[in-house]
Amino acid sequence: MELVKKVGESTIYKKKSGRFGVQNKKNKWINGDEKAKILSEAGLIKVSVKAKAPAAAEVTEESTDA
Repeated sequence: MELVKKVGESTIYKKKSGRFGVQNKKNKWINGDEKAKILSEAGLIKVSVKAKAPAAAEVTEESTDA
């Protein structure tokens, strides 16, 4: 792994696969949302906001003219 950057109390590494690994000052690996936050603040990734799920589909009753 290649050292990329030291940000605050975290160290960012780049793996051979091209992905990033983040360690805290106690050399514990950071994962999930906290990792994404650190990488986005460092400018290494862009995080997109998930679109909200559509509201429950409204069932409209069609009236038939007889």
